[in-house]
Amino acid sequence: MPSNYHPFIWPFCIGALLLFGLLIVKFCRWLLHLDKIQRKQCLKNIISFKTVAAIWECLRECLFHRNIFRKNWVLGYMHLSFALGWFMLIVVGKAEASCYSHTFWEAPWLAIFFRFFENGSQDYFMPELFTFAMDFILAWILSGILLAWCKRLYSRLLGMRKTTRHTWYDRIGMTALWCIFPFRLLAESATAAIRQNGGWLTQTVGDWMSFLPVQSLELPLWWAYSSVLCIFFVCLPFTRYMHIFAEMLLIFLRKWGVVEGNRKSGYTECEANACSRCGICIDVCPLNTAAGFQNVQSVYFIRDLRQGRLTEEVTNNCLMCNRCVEACPVGVQSTLMRQIIRGEQKHNDSSKTFYDYLPERAGDCASAVTPDNVSDNNVMNGASATSDRNGISSPKVLYFAGCMTHLHPNIIQSMRRIFEAAQVDWHFLDEEKNLCCGRPLRQQGYHGQADQMQARIKQLIQSSGAELLVTSCPICYHSFKQEYNLEIKVMHHTEYLRQLLNEGRIRMKADQSRFAYHDPCELGRGEKIYEAPRELLQAIGTLCKVDQEKQDSICCGHSLANTVLSAAQKNQVRDEALQTLCADHPDYIVTACPLCKSAFKEGNRQQVADIAEIVSDHII
Repeated sequence: MPSNYHPFIWPFCIGALLLFGLLIVKFCRWLLHLDKIQRKQCLKNIISFKTVAAIWECLRECLFHRNIFRKNWVLGYMHLSFALGWFMLIVVGKAEASCYSHTFWEAPWLAIFFRFFENGSQDYFMPELFTFAMDFILAWILSGILLAWCKRLYSRLLGMRKTTRHTWYDRIGMTALWCIFPFRLLAESATAAIRQNGGWLTQTVGDWMSFLPVQSLELPLWWAYSSVLCIFFVCLPFTRYMHIFAEMLLIFLRKWGVVEGNRKSGYTECEANACSRCGICIDVCPLNTAAGFQNVQSVYFIRDLRQGRLTEEVTNNCLMCNRCVEACPVGVQSTLMRQIIRGEQKHNDSSKTFYDYLPERAGDCASAVTPDNVSDNNVMNGASATSDRNGISSPKVLYFAGCMTHLHPNIIQSMRRIFEAAQVDWHFLDEEKNLCCGRPLRQQGYHGQADQMQARIKQLIQSSGAELLVTSCPICYHSFKQEYNLEIKVMHHTEYLRQLLNEGRIRMKADQSRFAYHDPCELGRGEKIYEAPRELLQAIGTLCKVDQEKQDSICCGHSLANTVLSAAQKNQVRDEALQTLCADHPDYIVTACPLCKSAFKEGNRQQVADIAEIVSDHII
């Protein structure tokens, strides 16, 4: 029998073989389940610098956890100690075992159980340094385990109000993980007490154990260490710890240009498995902080999706405000995943068309924006006309108000006055209130109907001859930017108004007004437009500081994406947002979304206005 063999290695070996076999099966299944477009992206970019970028990203995120450090440095340290610590334990242990054996091809388990098999020979490179380093790394990992225990017992110590509620098999995997390194410490210390081959940590603990029957305890401790490794390896593919490997594949797929489609694919499965269930998304979810829902957050949606027990209530009870996506250190696109699953749950409605009038009216609508029909009512006085290649006048700017903006005619009137003051050649695309961008349908999972509607509207936009599409609704703006693949430029009215101001086409008078600006979800987190509205307001008055703003802005609560919440529950979310907006007692609460304006006007005595109204009122 070779000197580096003992039967206690078998639980570890069996567990490792099962783990790698299951990983290969899962990875192959996910890659095979990519749709045609996703596979094309992979093949196109796999041999490119994007692969190098993916490797670098894996090092930064999977080992160093840069994003978690940015959000919570204590959690970052905890994850770093586990990930980088274990990685270093493997790498340094492998180097030590290879130096000891004088071959790179030593038994694969030797590095894992090195202290047991070491025969006291010092005939290899710097054994004292290896021993010190391995003890230091082990102590570092144990400090992370201590933090994990603290997080589970009292999460506020780590800056978290709530932690994730795990399933029983997640708990088995978690317990096994927490036991691996304490058992390693005890096993190595018991051997050190017998053979005096430990380092500064293991030898010290071994000396403390000398009053115990260490000769009888040594083998049981090594068996325990090998066994908990086996349990963790076997549990890993079926628990939240699958994120350790899934995140790496997800990074490569993203770098190769793969994105979510309208249907569930291998990429969706990979994203779901890349969620570590760290619980960061729980604390930022307005449904938790304001409405008291504790079982619908992204972490639970993804958990139930993986386990095949997802309910419609969990799927549909989401504001889709993207606060969870913004906070997620892995960047899991849970909002898009919800849209996909909603579509699957509504597959029985796939033959139903809610907008059958569109095909019949497509020609009529198209003619409404042809050059011959652009009347003086739609092109403001003083505006200069442009000509297309046939010499027929076409509007330079198409204005799309959106369904919610039509509920606030004053926003539309404000945009009319601004267009007139700037002498803009424009046309009102949805003046008849018969067009919807289709995004609310898509959010609810009616992808086929949304595609039908968007195809019609895209035809109208492309045939108009306009150079620019301006919309007042962030929902429409996000849809036009991300879903329509338009050939003309699209701007939200905050961007456009800033452009008019910077070009000197409009001038505004300043006063002593104090504004608290609310970042709409689709405009802020969805499209990263934060500075344009603030620059406009600062040109007029004083911008108040809001505690939770920009990427941390709280949803107004009245999202069209949620069909589960009652009016009272929506108002609870709205009131949480209003509390932060009113903290500095502004004169106006300003937003750039008609939906947010509706919500805030109902629950607040202070003046609420859209930014277009503010600009219009201050034009000289």
